Amino acid sequence: MWKALASNALTFLVVLLFLAGGVVLWGQQSYQNAGPLEAPICVRVESGANMSRMSARLERDGAISSGPLFRIGADYSGKADQLKAGAFLVPEGASMAEIVDILTRGGASTCGTEVVYRIGVTRSRILVRELDPATSRFVETASFNPAEDEAPAPFIAAAEQGDTRHRVALAEGVTSWQVVDSLKSVGILTGEVANLPAEGTLAPDSYEVKQGDSRQSVIDRMVAAQDAILAEAWANRVDGLPLKSPEEALILASIIEKETGVAEERRTVGSVFINRLNRGMRLQTDPTVIYGITKGQGVLGRGLRQSELRRETPWNTYVIDALPPTPIANPGKASIEAALDPASTNYVFFVADGTGGHAFAETLAEHNRNVAKWRQIEAERNNN
Repeated sequence: MWKALASNALTFLVVLLFLAGGVVLWGQQSYQNAGPLEAPICVRVESGANMSRMSARLERDGAISSGPLFRIGADYSGKADQLKAGAFLVPEGASMAEIVDILTRGGASTCGTEVVYRIGVTRSRILVRELDPATSRFVETASFNPAEDEAPAPFIAAAEQGDTRHRVALAEGVTSWQVVDSLKSVGILTGEVANLPAEGTLAPDSYEVKQGDSRQSVIDRMVAAQDAILAEAWANRVDGLPLKSPEEALILASIIEKETGVAEERRTVGSVFINRLNRGMRLQTDPTVIYGITKGQGVLGRGLRQSELRRETPWNTYVIDALPPTPIANPGKASIEAALDPASTNYVFFVADGTGGHAFAETLAEHNRNVAKWRQIEAERNNN
């Protein structure tokens, strides 16, 4: 009898252990396998949030199948108390393990609200955008000029959210004065810029910033980025260029940047100026004349006068025989590369063609015909 009882108890214990093992295996698989999300979602983790509240919200939003299992998995992996504040994109089908990793990994927010301080050639604007998880594209919710407009409600709300991302975006062709002046309106930054950066030394790009960053530190990052771009392009330059130094390359790149907004034209425009320098011809480019008038402080806002084309300034390439003494703007990477690896052409002239691009020519006669076509286009536009 006792043997039978002992045998039954042992059998029962084995069954219990087998069932427990099965439950553990099921739990592990459920924690690791793809989850129920049918579309990406943005999950906001507030400062001070705990795993219990997050698991309840994720289960309610259909991101996980079991809140308790989510908490057990987070605790077992040692991440239960490692939640990071922010807004994070959780992709469709993410497993519980993947979601725990996303919410505890840290780093910049990957979704939610973004404020972009866009520094443009003709104006600067502040944009407020929200990431649409379904398309992974930002949707603009507000846009304003900080120098002229009052801050709209979406911007004020974004400024109060601790997980809002902030970026300073420089357009290609802005001047150093424009950058420093525009940074004054970026309220989350502190301090002043010690000295106006040398023209051309700031890399047009997008820079993530955070509350309390100094304006000087942002400028330093821009300078370091441009130094790296210029050093690489100079190391990979083609032979036979009439450029003695990286600084001269930067000057030419800035002229290319201001002469064309058509990406496909940059290397061709670069070839025109290289050919002119090789032949001892003056560059004769209007943007250099404009820089001699404005010194990069704002936009001229009108056409050039004949007297200004003849006026002697260090930058007027209708008067000087070579490159101006400094860049006339901050060129982007593509323009720097165009200066150091231009297209192989015999062009020495170009003029606007009415489409936003330019007509190029090897001879003065051909150029004069292109100029006549452009003047006809201008006249027709003025008459309409």
